[in-house]
Amino acid sequence: MGLSKRKKAILDKVDVMKTYPLKDAIELLKNSPKLKFTESVDISINLGIDTTKSDQNVRGSSALPHGIGKPSVVVVFAEGQDAKAAQKAGADKVGFEDLIEEIKKDKDLEADIVIATPECMKSLGQLGRVLGPKNLMPNPKEGTVTKNIAQAVEKAKKGQIRYKIDKAGIIHTTVGKLDFETTQLTENIKTLINDLIKVKPSSIKGKYMQNLTLSSTMGPGIKVDLSTIAEGSS
Repeated sequence: MGLSKRKKAILDKVDVMKTYPLKDAIELLKNSPKLKFTESVDISINLGIDTTKSDQNVRGSSALPHGIGKPSVVVVFAEGQDAKAAQKAGADKVGFEDLIEEIKKDKDLEADIVIATPECMKSLGQLGRVLGPKNLMPNPKEGTVTKNIAQAVEKAKKGQIRYKIDKAGIIHTTVGKLDFETTQLTENIKTLINDLIKVKPSSIKGKYMQNLTLSSTMGPGIKVDLSTIAEGSS
């Protein structure tokens, strides 16, 4: 089935003007005509924030109970016992000054999450041009600058995702794969929403979560009724 026919078949089932309960939205995605690869399930959440105010810069991490369907590549900057703890916890690459020099030479780093101890973090500024554009620079708000390296690595390997608002005040991230069970996707989404509620800036006036859209990699967006997900989103 060609993409145009597939898209038409999806749009025949989806009313783009309608807002669906979470379970129904997931089922619509899962019942779409299949492609030759397993699509990701992506989420976009519009937040009612003022992106020009630094105290409303929403960012953080969420440990999804069922992961996102692929292993995360975790790189750790640590020394001594912390480095050993990172390796034992399953980090894919661990180092400090040697790793910094390697990255400076290659001008690249293949990773999904970068974690650092507070001591090593002081030296990572020189990697800003490599880590910054990829949104890989460790940040305390995301739990990626920490003294508990082993716990951070374990969370990252189990399916922790990071989120950050864009200039329009929207969170974009992946919450799983289309071949996940509906209950798994539901639990992942509810975990993310509840974590976002926990970091709601106190200075926000009005409704916090404006709207939410689910989509697959090659599919249209489906609007979701926030009241079917969690309380406290207003």
